[in-house]
Amino acid sequence: MKRYTAPLVLGVTAAIFIVWLSRHTQWTDVELPTFPKGEALTNPFYATQRFAEGLGARTTRDRVFTTPPADAILVLSRWHWNLTEQRRVAIERWVASGGRLVVDRALMGGQSEFEAWSGIVRRERKHADSQPQSTHLCDQFRQERAGVPDTSVDARLHWICDFDSRSTLIATRASAWALSGSQGAQAMRVDAGKGSVTVINASPFRDRSLFDADHGWLFVAATQLRRGDELHFLSEEDRTSLVGLIWLYGKPVVLPALVLVGFVLWRDSVRLGPLTVRPTHARRSLAEQIRGTGRFALRCGGGESLHAACARALEEAATRRVSGYRHLNPRERAASIAELTGFDRDGLNAAIHHPGQRHGDELRDTIEMLETARRMLIATRRGHGTS
Repeated sequence: MKRYTAPLVLGVTAAIFIVWLSRHTQWTDVELPTFPKGEALTNPFYATQRFAEGLGARTTRDRVFTTPPADAILVLSRWHWNLTEQRRVAIERWVASGGRLVVDRALMGGQSEFEAWSGIVRRERKHADSQPQSTHLCDQFRQERAGVPDTSVDARLHWICDFDSRSTLIATRASAWALSGSQGAQAMRVDAGKGSVTVINASPFRDRSLFDADHGWLFVAATQLRRGDELHFLSEEDRTSLVGLIWLYGKPVVLPALVLVGFVLWRDSVRLGPLTVRPTHARRSLAEQIRGTGRFALRCGGGESLHAACARALEEAATRRVSGYRHLNPRERAASIAELTGFDRDGLNAAIHHPGQRHGDELRDTIEMLETARRMLIATRRGHGTS
């Protein structure tokens, strides 16, 4: 029995623990947001663009500013307002012609110029230094139209998060629309010519911020969105490189230029072989072999080996035709050959024993004389030789 006591106690304890755990715990499925990927990872306005398209608008995320249609909507975030005067003036003229401009609090540079033009000023609240800045502050706000709170039946409070609680927006001229609460005005619109400028003291339309509080409603109210509108989102947090800009705006010129450069490089490049394959000969004639051997001998050694071979062949022929040829001195040998062939004795002696530096035509004439003399000796009968 002692053998089974310990395992039995452990088994009962485990069963009791499992029963207790099943009665005091509850298993449910929890959906967790997945990490963004693709365009959602690189485009901070991805969710807002899909939201606007679902409401019937057309959206684009532009890398650089190009003047949109007069009735379009332009949303700026992390934008350098006074980076170039030409661009700033172009935006101001576009708004005056009827454009709707929406700017969040991430405006970089040119704050004073923008406030002077738009008439919306961001000011620090009193006692703001003594108030802690919350990382996710949310509060309720009520709409104001023309500076008067909306008291209609449909009026209600709207929750806005992540606004700058240390500052508030103030209009230096009559405002057309605003969101005000205990933290002051955090969104405001003023008319500018035929268009309007809306400033939000937060960044509620980037990444997942659109899903917080009433930011979806705020987007529609700030942009005055209607079905069929055209929206352009601009941000300078990731600038396009110079090469990218050249390709974006100069593609019709860059493509032909690249083709032309490639053709010039191909035309002037070093060829790997001849344009056509040289024909091969199945057989080589004896004359070609002799001429080829002669050219090789002429290139190697300046023709000395070729001259020596011709002189040696002549002396062999003379040995067979002239009696006692080997016992004669050089001049006597030349005289005996000249007597049989009719060549000049001194010229033949110089051709045989004094080759010197003969090149070109002179070497050819010398070899021709030696070869002709050799053939004449072969054709001469032995009986005509000297004794």
